[in-house]
Order: sequence, then structure tokens, then C-alpha cells
Amino acid sequence: MTVRSAADRATDHPLLERGARLGYAASGVLHLLLAWVTVRLALGSGGEEADQQGALAQLGSEGAGRVLLVVLLIGFVLLALWQAVDAIARGEASDRLKAAGKAVVYAVLAATTVQVLAGSGSGGGTPTAGLLGSGVGRVLLGVAGLGIVAVGGYHAVKGWRRGFLDDLRRHPGRAVERAGQVGYLGKGFALAVVGVLVVVAAVQADPERAEGMDVALRTLAGLPFGAVLLCLIALGFAGYGVYAFARARFAKV
Repeated sequence: MTVRSAADRATDHPLLERGARLGYAASGVLHLLLAWVTVRLALGSGGEEADQQGALAQLGSEGAGRVLLVVLLIGFVLLALWQAVDAIARGEASDRLKAAGKAVVYAVLAATTVQVLAGSGSGGGTPTAGLLGSGVGRVLLGVAGLGIVAVGGYHAVKGWRRGFLDDLRRHPGRAVERAGQVGYLGKGFALAVVGVLVVVAAVQADPERAEGMDVALRTLAGLPFGAVLLCLIALGFAGYGVYAFARARFAKV
């Protein structure tokens, strides 16, 4: 038995399949939390970080919320594992690379959830300052920023063309389809803003601009119509969350 055939059989295991669906549902919860945090930022009442860690920390501030965080952690871990096994089982190199990338994303979410559960803050900083200390590092950071912009564009195009429906085994209904379109467009725009700021940070050697989603949303908040933009992004996060719940039920796993 080859490694690929073993991985293909593993993807059909009931535990991994149910775990993947739990992971998609966990993603739905996370994006609804992001929507809430973003709305609070738009209204000027949000003190928490407007990113995944801030959203999870908001949930973990309540006793019952910490229990839910553990459930989300299990979902993220199992979905990351399923994506990793799926990357091995895939035949096309592009499909394998995409699945591997998703595995990394969910593994990072799992690690972030562990940090929140452990009470670790984000005060440790990011490695961007070290990268900005050299010309090569700035180039690498700029390329990474362009990559984030490309991912944002991919999400936007996927939402506009409704390509996300190809990830489902049957149509989830018109309402969920619209939610998915809004979700992918909104998330794509937010990621594009993050990428642009990372590129600007590389050009200007300013590490504060490369701090991720929180800085990106707070930068938008400072614009003349920033509150409106943030509410639209929050609507996108919420739409993506609704779609993620539907994906937990209808995904091809």
C-alpha cells in the first residue's frame, strides 16, 4: 500500500470526516465572533484586538465560553489533520499545495486557541521587525504582502463567481449562497487590506503596519468613512460564518 492510497483511505475515516465538519463549524463560530468584534470597533466600543486572537479571547472571557474554546480547538486540530492527509492523497500538485496551505491555516488557528486558553497575550511581538532590519528581509516581507493580497483577490473572485459551491456536495439554498458570496467578498477585501499594509511596511520599514488584521481594521477605522467600511467587513465575516456552518453540513469530505 502506497502512502497516497493510505492517506486516501484515511480521509474517509468517520473520525476525520466528523472532525473536518466540526472544524468548519468552528470556523463559522470564529467568523461570527470576528464580525462582532469588528462591529464593536466600528462603533468605537471595542478594546479587544480585532483579529482571530481577540475574537477567541472575547469568547473565552466567560466560563462557558472556555468550554466552547476547547470544542473549537478540537475542531481546528481535526480539520488541520484532515487537510494534511488530504494534501497527501491529492493527485494534482496545485490541489496538494492548496490543501497543505489550509492545513497550516487551521493549525495556526489551533495554536492561537491554545494561547487564549493558556492566557497568553500577543505582547510577544512579531518577527517582522527582524525582517525589516535587512534589505533581503524587506523584500521577503513585501513578497509575503503581495501573496496576502493575492489570497484576498482569490477569495473575492471565488465569492463573485460562487466558486465556493464547488466545495459542497449539494446546493445549500439561495440564502446560504448569498451569505457565501458576501462572506468571500468581505473576507477577500479584509485580507487585501492586510496585504497592502504589509507591503507598505516593507517599503517604509515600519513594523507597526505589518501587525495583521487588527492593525488593518484599525487603519480603516481612521478613514473618513471607516465605520461604514468596518460594518461592511463585519457583514462579510458574518456571511462567511453562516456559509461555514452550511459547509460543516454539506462539504465534500
